[in-house]
Amino acid sequence: MNHELNSIKPIGTILSPLKRLEDCPLQERESLVEAELLILPEFADGITNLQPGDKIILLTWMHLANRTELKTQPRNNINAPFIGVFSTRSPNRPNPIGFHKVTVLSVMENLIKVSGLEVLDQTPLIDIKPVID
Repeated sequence: MNHELNSIKPIGTILSPLKRLEDCPLQERESLVEAELLILPEFADGITNLQPGDKIILLTWMHLANRTELKTQPRNNINAPFIGVFSTRSPNRPNPIGFHKVTVLSVMENLIKVSGLEVLDQTPLIDIKPVID
């Protein structure tokens, strides 16, 4: 099998006011944070049809995650029992891919402003997909 798993290439970077892990809400529905997606020039043509009001899904690479963690306490509750990371949205997991549903506020050249994004500043953006209801 020829899987190109080692070839994930960021398409951009998240510019966020969240600078520390402690600043991040535990889920995006708990966040009113506005952030910007700085799309690399070679991928800018891929965002030409995005419009304010669009709902999109962002896939990010949670670059500061613990990739060895397989069990966690949900919502960082030290009184909760440990459960497997694959039944949580914890960023700590073998492949720390973040999944975020956000709303487009504006699009200007290679910069997309969104609301409801709970990731740290400088998080790599690996893909954008439309929300299809």
